[in-house]
Order: sequence, then structure tokens, then C-alpha cells
Amino acid sequence: MKKLFFLLPGVLLCFAISIPAWFLGNRFPLIGSPIFSIVAGILIISLFQKQIKKSSLDFTNGIKFASKKILQYSIILLGFGMNLHLVASAGKESLYIILIILGAALLSAAIVGKALKLSKNTTTLIGVGTAICGGSAIAATAPVIKAKDEEVAHAISTIFLFNIIAVFVFPLLGRLMGMSDINFGIWAGTAINDTSSVAAAGASWSASVGNNVALEYATIVKLTRTLMIVPIVLGLALFHAALSRRAGDCGLNKPTEAGGFSFINVFPWFVVFFFAAATLNTFFTIPVSAELSALGKFLIVTAMAGIGLNTDIKSFISSGIKPILLGLLCWVTISIVSFCLLMS
Repeated sequence: MKKLFFLLPGVLLCFAISIPAWFLGNRFPLIGSPIFSIVAGILIISLFQKQIKKSSLDFTNGIKFASKKILQYSIILLGFGMNLHLVASAGKESLYIILIILGAALLSAAIVGKALKLSKNTTTLIGVGTAICGGSAIAATAPVIKAKDEEVAHAISTIFLFNIIAVFVFPLLGRLMGMSDINFGIWAGTAINDTSSVAAAGASWSASVGNNVALEYATIVKLTRTLMIVPIVLGLALFHAALSRRAGDCGLNKPTEAGGFSFINVFPWFVVFFFAAATLNTFFTIPVSAELSALGKFLIVTAMAGIGLNTDIKSFISSGIKPILLGLLCWVTISIVSFCLLMS
């Protein structure tokens, strides 16, 4: 109860931000609730930072809990919205494209990020956000690589910018290049970052041609692409675990009381539970699966409020154009690679 008391003020503040952000996101889906939430958090902490710090209530612990733990719980609940059979049956023809663009996005992010001298965490977050599914991939990756809230904010904001651009640019480019409904759906599903933007671009195309083929393909391919969260996050966890073990072996880190490095402590168990939830939803009838998935989406909005409240706006502004340039180059890379593979 004492721990709950320390967490309550900060968590309630995050919920107070996320509720209107949720409704605003439903009203303006091209922007999305997470963006409204993180921006509101940044504005509140920028305008009222002194008052919050001087308050008799401790907001810090609850805000950190929301940005870390609630974030992980939200990812688990999203698994109840996944159907592995549907993804497997409709995503086979796009799987090789997804794997290739995944490698292209991560490789281009590593090269460009190093050239721009961005932090490894920011580079990784923008890389996986571009390669997989925007904010959800960033949310899943951040706790594994122990990213700072400022780094998460940079990545989310960068991905958001190109989500908006894609909704307007992709249908126009698809028509200019004479793409078929199926090819455009696959292209949108593999090259646009966020699920809402994929759906918006697919719906725009489908509305112009009078059928739902592009929208259906775009949505299913995006679901297939979203599953890449699991191997990527697990791979990053193993990589960071290896680095931590090496650092411990070299005497760079102090050993724990248990006698050294513990893989159990760094393993992202929430990813395992995410996959378990998706498996349950696929093979069993869960009456409340839609509600659990919706709750997961709402908790992501709550976590984004915590991240916004933990963001140092001065540091965010000082990062300048570099994260945006990295996001642009990664996005252009996967768009071109995906298009070339479809047209070959």
C-alpha cells in the first residue's frame, strides 16, 4: 500500500492526460492518441515543472512507472488483437519483402545514425520504428535497450512526421506509377510505419477505385509486419545481454549479489506474454479479446503521457534536425526497396 501511495499521484496524472488524448486521437486518427498524449505531457512538464516539483505529492515515481511498466503491460494486451492464422494465410507473399525491408531499415539506420553521430538508442528506435510498426515497435524496444525518455520522444515524433506525409504521398505516387490494388496494398503495408496511417492510405486508395482490396491487403500485411516485434526485440535483448555479460567478465560492471550477470533480470518477459496472448487469441475464443486489445492501445497512450512528462524539452530541441534526417533516409530506403521488389 505504501508503494501504491507513492505511485498513485504520477499514474493518475498520466491517466488524466491520456483520457482526452484518447478521444482526440479517435477524432483525428491521422495524428493518433499517442502523439496527443506525449505532446500534452511535454507541454505540461514544460509549463508547470516548478509547481510539480514543489508539490507535496510525489509525481516522479508514478510517472516513471507509467513510462516503463505500464508500457510493457500495454504491449502484452495488444497480443489479444492478433490472429496468427489470418496473418499466415494472407501474409505469405509479402513475408520476403518484409524481411528484406527490415534488414534495409536497420542497416540504413545504423550507417546514417553513425554518420550523424546520433546516440545508439535513438538510432535503434528510429530504425525499428521505421522497419516494423512505428510507435508500437518503439514502445516494445525502448525498455529492452533502456532508452531514455528523451530518446523515445525523438523517435516517436520523427515517426509521426513521416506517418502523416505517407498518408497523402503514397496514394498519389501509387497512381502515378500505375500500381494495381494488390501491389499498392502490399506497398503501403510494408513501407508505411504506423498501423493507422497504413489503414488511412489503404482506405484512400480503395475509396478512389471502389473496392476494398488495397485496404484489406495493406492491413493484413501490416499485421504480418507487426509480428516482427517478437524476433527483433528478443534479438536486441540477447545482444544487450551479451554486452552486459562481456562488460561484467571484463570487470567493467560490479557483480550482483547473486554472483554476476543474470539473464533472467534483463530478458524482456513482456514479449513472451505478448506472443502468448496472440497464441491464445488465435486458438481459443476469448470473449473479451477486443476489449483487452483496446485496453492495451489505451495504456500505450497512458505510457506516452509518462514519457512526455519525463522529457526534457531543452534536450529534445537541442537534438535538431538529425533524428528527422535519419527517419527520412530510413523511410525513403524501405519505400524504394519495397517498390522495386514488388515491380520486379
